[in-house]
Amino acid sequence: MSQKTNTRRESAAEAKAKVVNLRISPRKLNLVAQSIRGLKVQRALNELEFSHKRIARDVRKALYSAISNAENNHNLDIDSLVVAEAYVGKNIIMKRFSARARGRSSRIEKPFSEITIVVRELGEAA
Repeated sequence: MSQKTNTRRESAAEAKAKVVNLRISPRKLNLVAQSIRGLKVQRALNELEFSHKRIARDVRKALYSAISNAENNHNLDIDSLVVAEAYVGKNIIMKRFSARARGRSSRIEKPFSEITIVVRELGEAA
């Protein structure tokens, strides 16, 4: 009795890539995700290439991965791809402490986040 295979959650004209442990807060990562949401893939890559944010390099790698998944796994045309969704989620928070005056300490939180990028192929009508 083997387990049934999971059905594909995306439609036939979509591909997805997810990066799980990014060492940045979700609030900062969402700024970069907003800048590429809804853009054509080539335009989104240009936005990330010339962005001044540090995390833009990792988001660009995730976008390249989604493009590669679309091309190799789902036989989609990469010239007609659009970033359909780019959403950010929380992950773990490392908790550290910093020594303070009079023997006290304060908490330092180092948040991690994750990003999911979904690319979709535009039809001929669009």
